Amino acid sequence: MIDQAQINALRAAPVGEGMNLIGGQHVPAASGATLDSISPIDGTALARIAASGPEDVDRAVAAARAAFDDGRWSAMAPMARGRILQRIGDALADHAAELAVLGVRDNGTEIAMAFKAEPMSAAGTFRYYGELCGKEYGQIAPTAPGALGLVHQEPVGVVGAIVPWNFPMMIAAWKVAAALAAGNTVVLKPAEVASLSLLRLGDIAQAAGLPDGVLNILTGTGAAAGDALARHMDVDVLAFTGSGTVGRRLLEASAQSNLKRVYLELGGKSPCVVFADADLDAAARAVAGGIFRDSGQVCIAGARVLVERSVHRAFVDLLVEAAENMRVGDPLDLRTQAGAIASETQLNKILAACSAAQEAGAELRTGGQQLHADTGGFYVGPTIFDNAPQTSALVQDEIFGPVLAAQPFDTEDEATALANGTAYGLAAGVFTRDISRAHRMVGRLRAGVVHVNTYGGADVTVPLGGHGQSGNGHDKSPHALDKFRNLKTAWIAL
Repeated sequence: MIDQAQINALRAAPVGEGMNLIGGQHVPAASGATLDSISPIDGTALARIAASGPEDVDRAVAAARAAFDDGRWSAMAPMARGRILQRIGDALADHAAELAVLGVRDNGTEIAMAFKAEPMSAAGTFRYYGELCGKEYGQIAPTAPGALGLVHQEPVGVVGAIVPWNFPMMIAAWKVAAALAAGNTVVLKPAEVASLSLLRLGDIAQAAGLPDGVLNILTGTGAAAGDALARHMDVDVLAFTGSGTVGRRLLEASAQSNLKRVYLELGGKSPCVVFADADLDAAARAVAGGIFRDSGQVCIAGARVLVERSVHRAFVDLLVEAAENMRVGDPLDLRTQAGAIASETQLNKILAACSAAQEAGAELRTGGQQLHADTGGFYVGPTIFDNAPQTSALVQDEIFGPVLAAQPFDTEDEATALANGTAYGLAAGVFTRDISRAHRMVGRLRAGVVHVNTYGGADVTVPLGGHGQSGNGHDKSPHALDKFRNLKTAWIAL
């Protein structure tokens, strides 16, 4: 675990200029253009990163294609690949304090969460997929006499990965480690507001023995670098985590280019359903953590809570108490429970959503205001609205901030209808002591992950994927490898 002395020693460490990693070399953008990386802690410029464009994407994809085609990685024995991935995981753990503090300075996540959810989670993911290498088999088909059918699993080739700013290392590891384990090469584009820790990941992977060109990392805006990667004719698969708006653009780019497969982990408006027989104190702690950790900037954040009417008001009171007792502030202080909003743009979006919710008639119970504006940083207090109309934007639209919408229900059927009554289907929670009801609700809720008497914490051994407009495909678990492999049939006459 990290301690405050380590954090303080790293808090002001120089960052330097972030350059792209292409073909094993650190290079600036071809144009020489840069972007400022603004720290949400205090609004100051933390570093400069390369503002990549189509020419940089061409170079990175060419390096990845060369590294794939010559077999330096794709033809390496799977167990040898696995040993390198495990070394990367070990090195990430060794550098965890440095990586966690750097990431927090870049995106504002509270350090206690960031340490576990970023470098330590990424370390575990690389180790996990390293251990899977050499343990995945093809198949023999049940053919008629006189024929032999073999099903081979082959890497797809060059994978493009575009990842968001909320948990850049964790989410990049889900995609990169699985793609590499399957034998592919990768071009990774971080979010422009949170690139620094992933540039360090590239250095660490190289030092751990990953061959040049197998992992290429370039920074820049989605409009320039991201769009060029999505449209590139030599990218075979694109894996993305982010907003539905961008996800649609990536699908369009695929259709307009080479019809590359596109896997999308998109937004959510995830419900927690609390029945009257639940342990209300424990449920309130779980629900509050599920929406207010990382200031609500979590893809599976439990942004709605549906409470059985007989305990609705009392339960919302518990949530208000939990929200008002949360310590919001400096994310590099271990006592902080909710850190900064990642960017000023996102801060303004959250505040606008809170104003719109009040205008629409939702009852503001707590929060809804910017905090610590005098620091220059971007902070919002935990916010709870009660009795939000089902058709309101507060209930239907993802805010991606520390904003919770509460609604009452009377029956299990009504709870199910309300919970499933959005376009999303990423995650959900159920709180009840009735085991039969818990199993029924798991089956009835439209979500890729359903938590029972907890919220969050599912590890890399189980898949994460969305239903509805929350996306397609899966991250984590052996199932993630399916995105990055082709099946080839050999039909042999005997």
